[in-house]
Amino acid sequence: MPLPSLGRSKSGRHRPPQQEVLEDDLAPEVDTDDELTSYLAALAPETTDTETTASGTSFGTAQVYQLRLTLMDNEQLKELAAERQTSPQALATEWVMQRLQWEARQRGF
Repeated sequence: MPLPSLGRSKSGRHRPPQQEVLEDDLAPEVDTDDELTSYLAALAPETTDTETTASGTSFGTAQVYQLRLTLMDNEQLKELAAERQTSPQALATEWVMQRLQWEARQRGF
């Protein structure tokens, strides 16, 4: 007697699972875009100020950079940040800002 395929086709690959058709799936779709747009417009602030974080720090014109560190450097950054009771990201940002200020002083800005 042959064994059931257990979800594999004859080629050995998995078959996509069969989806059940529920009554809700057969209901006509309701266009709620107008309702959603109105709702979101009511929630939106009326001023077009620069975006801010919850703490009030501006980020609307900020640039995001990605920093890749070796595993050892990353661990060292985490340890130093923990000693200073801050996050590794905040510490790295602080260091970059300090270096930029130093460079500006060296160039006479």
